[in-house]
Amino acid sequence: MDRQALYRDPYPLYARARAAPGLTFVEELDAWLVARHDDVREVLSRPGDFSSKGALRPDVIPGPRAFAELAGVPGGAPVVLSTDGEAHQRYRRPLTRGLSPARVSAALPFVAATAAELVAAFAKAGGGEWMSAYARPLPATVIGHLLGLDPADVPTAIRGGGRAEDLLFTPMPEEEQIAAAREVAALRRLLAAHADRSRAAANLTGEVVRALAPGEPTAAQRDEIASNVENVMLAGHLTTTALLGSVVHRLLRDRRQWELLCARPDELIPAAIEEAARYESPVQGFRRRVTRPLTLAGTPLAEGATVFVSYASAGRDAAAYERPDDFDITRPRGRHLAFGHGVHGCPGAFLAREQLRVTLELLVGELPGLRLARRDVTMAATLIHRAPEELHLTW
Repeated sequence: MDRQALYRDPYPLYARARAAPGLTFVEELDAWLVARHDDVREVLSRPGDFSSKGALRPDVIPGPRAFAELAGVPGGAPVVLSTDGEAHQRYRRPLTRGLSPARVSAALPFVAATAAELVAAFAKAGGGEWMSAYARPLPATVIGHLLGLDPADVPTAIRGGGRAEDLLFTPMPEEEQIAAAREVAALRRLLAAHADRSRAAANLTGEVVRALAPGEPTAAQRDEIASNVENVMLAGHLTTTALLGSVVHRLLRDRRQWELLCARPDELIPAAIEEAARYESPVQGFRRRVTRPLTLAGTPLAEGATVFVSYASAGRDAAAYERPDDFDITRPRGRHLAFGHGVHGCPGAFLAREQLRVTLELLVGELPGLRLARRDVTMAATLIHRAPEELHLTW
C-alpha cells in the first residue's frame, strides 16, 4: 500500500492486525504493529523493555543543504517524547509543573476570551473553514501564552513549528526542504532568545530553563532548552488542533449526536471529548525500540526491533469497547489510551480537554445550528496529529 494512502485511512489495516494472531509487520511503518488495546497498554507499562528512543523517527531524511541551514542553531537535542529513565524525568518535570491543573485553571480566562473572540468572528462570517479559522489559532495562541511568547511572535513560531514537522514527515523537493529548514532555524533562534529572557519568568518556558540549566547554560543545555520548548510548543497546539477538528467533524457528521449535545450539554460535553479522543486519536501512535529479546502477543521480538504502538487501533478494539467503530457520545464512560499511559502519559492532556470543553460550550450556546457545509472531508496524510485537512461549516 502507498504510505500516504495508509496514513489517510489506517483503520482497515488496524482491524486486520487486531484480527491476526500475534503482531503484524507493516512494511510502510518498518515496524511491528501493536494493534490490540491490551497489548498497547502492556507496551506502555514496560518502558524498560520498550524504549522511547526513536519514538519520533522521521519518515524523510532531509538533504545536506537543508541540514546546513540548521548548523550552529540551538536545538537538535533529545526531548521528553524520545528519552527514557532519568533523562525523560528531567525533561518531564518542568512540563508537569508548567501544565499542572492549577496553572491551566489560572489560564482559563485567557482561553475563554480567546475562544469567544474566534467564535464571534466565525459566526459573523456566516460560515467558514474551521481548521484555519479556529482549530489552529486557539491552541497556538494558548500555548504561546503559557510559554510567555510575545503574541506578535506566535504566528511565526507556529509556522516554523509546522515546517519542522513537514521537514521530517512530508516528502518535498530539495528547494522546499531548504526553505522549510530556514523557517525552522528562525523558530529555534526565536525560542532560544525567548528562553534567555525567561529564567525568572513564571511561565512554562521559565520552568524549562530553570530545570534544565540551574546555572548559566552551557551550549549543550541551550540546545536542550530550545529543543524541549519547541517540542512542547508543537505538541501543545497540534494535538489539540487535531482534536478540535475531529470532535466537531464527528458531532456534525451524525446530526443526532450534535442534537443530543445541544440538548444535554452539561452531561455530554465531557463525554464527547473522551469519545472523540477514543474514536480518532490525535496522535495515532509512536514507535518503541525493544531493549532485549522478548515475546509480545506470541510474537518473538529481537533486541533492537521496532514496534509501532497504535493508540488509535486500541481505541477501536472490540475487546475493549462495544461497537468500537460507532461514534457515540452516550457511550458509558471508559478509559482510553489516546493520551498515552504510564510514564509517557501526555502532560498536556488537561489543557487539551479544557480547550475542547470551552469550545463546545461556546458552539452549543452561540451556534446550535452549526452544520457541515461539505461532507467530503479528507484527513491529513500523517499518523502524527491526525486531523481533517479542511472542515467547511455553515449555519
